[in-house]
Formats: sequence, C-alpha cells, structure tokens
Amino acid sequence: MRKIGIVGAAVVLMVTLLAWATSSPASASSSSATVDGYHVKTLHLAVPTAYTPKAQAGGTDDYHCTLVNPHVTTNSYIVASHFYPGSGPSSVEVHHAIIFLVPPQAVPMVESLNTGNQGWSCFGESVVPNGGLATIGETPWLSAWAPGHGKDVLPAKTGTPMPAGSMVVMQVHYNMLVGDKPVKPSMNLYTVPAKAHLRPTSLMLMPAPPDIPCPAGTPNATAPTSLCVRSNAMNYLAQRFGQSAVGFDNTIETVCGRNPNDPPAGNTTSCTWPVYQSGWVVRTSAHMHLTGVAMTITLNPGTAKAKTLLKVPDYNFHFQRSYDLKHWVEVQPGDTIKVQCTYNPQLREELPQLRQLPPRFVVWGDGSSDEMCLGLVSTVPLNPHAQTHWKHDVGMLP
Repeated sequence: MRKIGIVGAAVVLMVTLLAWATSSPASASSSSATVDGYHVKTLHLAVPTAYTPKAQAGGTDDYHCTLVNPHVTTNSYIVASHFYPGSGPSSVEVHHAIIFLVPPQAVPMVESLNTGNQGWSCFGESVVPNGGLATIGETPWLSAWAPGHGKDVLPAKTGTPMPAGSMVVMQVHYNMLVGDKPVKPSMNLYTVPAKAHLRPTSLMLMPAPPDIPCPAGTPNATAPTSLCVRSNAMNYLAQRFGQSAVGFDNTIETVCGRNPNDPPAGNTTSCTWPVYQSGWVVRTSAHMHLTGVAMTITLNPGTAKAKTLLKVPDYNFHFQRSYDLKHWVEVQPGDTIKVQCTYNPQLREELPQLRQLPPRFVVWGDGSSDEMCLGLVSTVPLNPHAQTHWKHDVGMLP
C-alpha cells in the first residue's frame, strides 16, 4: 500500500466546478451567526456570465475550471459552504463541483492557466490539466458539492483553514447527456477569523478502481472492436480525456495491488489504504456515479479492532451527502481503512442517461457514463489546542 493523500486542510464531499473571471469581486457580509464568539462572514462568489459546456473529443462531458479571488485579507476558517448549480432545467447538467484552494505561493502558477480570464479545461482530480494526484498538494481540495447536497456545515468545533491571500478555483463537471445549455452556478463560503478556537480539518481521499464488465449475455461482447473488451474501453477513455486518464487508472490499480493490464473484473471493488497521521475521524462521504448502489468504509478491516465508519446500502447519485460521526473515532499511523463499492451494471440499460449508449466495460473515468469509487474521510488533530500553520501539506503517490 502507498500513500495517496491527506490534504492538510480540506473537507467535505467531493467532486467539480465552473467559470468566471478573476476580476469579478467576491462580496462579503457578516451575519448574526457566531462561531466561538466570532461573527460568521459570508463570501458570495457570483458568476458574471453563464458558461456553455462543450463536448470534448466526441464525449459527453466537460470539466471547466475558473479562478476567482475572494479577497481574503486575514487567515480564516471556513465553517460552511453552499454551492448553487444554477436554476431551471439547465442546472441538472452539473454533475458535481470541487472547490480548490490556491494558497498564495500557488497563485502565479494557476494564474498562468487562466488565459484571458476565461478559465480552462481541467479533466481529472486536479486543477492542473493532466496533472493527476501529484499536483493536488499545490491546490488542495477546499470544499465540494454533488446532487442532493445543500448547505454544508462542518462538524462543531472544526474548520477548514484558508490563508490570507488565497484564491479559489472552481471546477465544474458538466454532464451533457442531460443538456448543453448555458449554466450559471454560484456559491457562498462562510468564514470566521483564525483566532477562533477550531480544529483544522484534513481530508483523506481513498479511491478504489472499478472494473465492471458488460452484463452477461450482451451481444457481440467479445468482438474485436467491442467496448465490452477492457482494452478497447481504455482506448476510448484516452480518446475522451487524454492518456493521463489511463495513467491515473493504472496507478490506482497498481497501488491497490492489482495488475493494471489484467485486473479482476466484477460488480464490486475495494482498496485498503494506510493511515499516516493520528487524528479523530469526524466525517465521511461516498462518491460513485450512476450505477453505484452501495459503499462501505471500514477501519482496520479483518482485525479485532474493525469498525465501520460509513455504510451506505442504498447509494443514490442524486442524493449525495456527507455523514458527520456522532462519536469521533481515533486513528493512528499503522491503522488501515478499506473502501468497498458495489455497482449494478444493469442500470446502464435502464437509466435514461445511459441506455442510449453502447454497452461498455466500465472503468474509473471522469465522465458520467464512467464510474468511480471514492471514499472521503475527514479528520482533525487529536490535540484540541493544535494550531494550524496555514500551510497545506499533502501526502502524494511516490
């Protein structure tokens, strides 16, 4: 097992965001709400013009990144966030959204991507095109949204650090299986000063690679050109998202102890990840796509100390949420966490978004017609008086 990432300050669910110009100011206001005696400030990030998603390489998905300056002048904690995917029928095109923190030292690098303040294409798990996990440390996840997820309030006494001078990248995944009309998302970030006595959150991202074969009895499934043949499906993945998407899939196959050229296929997948720093688990989240039906996250599986951190037996893509633990669970280096997902490939023949597509061997991919298995585990330090240094250190794949 290898280390994939503990985001030194991140939180929430998962998934991707949108387009606006860095010259657009973020408006701020203070509400009557307080956290640890400090008034909560609302940063409203508004998109000045709607964005029209564009198909990529014959696919049906668009990932678009946009840089915005929230004008954060003092070190702060984010205590809640609320992403709005837009209004009307076009809002269903938003598959998910991830908000990335751009610490001051990373601002020049990200500004170089933002040609003409028009944003940029950014498939994958990073704002850097084709950057993969190795670049997450430069711009860690700050917050995220998926369908069914409204205002996200962090667990009591916790907050996500946001250093002064930071900027934000909003990465939106548009699913054009359900439309390609202009969309105008927006969001609010709710912050308090760093003087508040909060425990800084960290996020562990724990993927497992789906390898879902076509259902038994699929016509011509073994034909040389059939997408039911895994190698053909991988070529199709590269066609839509670039060779880096294949590289990412191969990486998680390898890290999870599988042969990337011939991994075990089936309707379930799992991967066990090591814990690299001590803390309290305060929140968990599950993310799959349209054929996902169940996920379990287990601490120290197969041992006397085994404990279920999350069990979602009836996963619904359109109702995703984060789960705060009623009783925080301690983790230490040497512990392991297993993520397991189950899929129903028959849903590809039943769901309106998928049934018009040809049968396909389904692997990890950025498209709505691909799949994912991503467990998210948020932790805080064991010491209630731990102070953040307002830096975002991320463990990365070697």
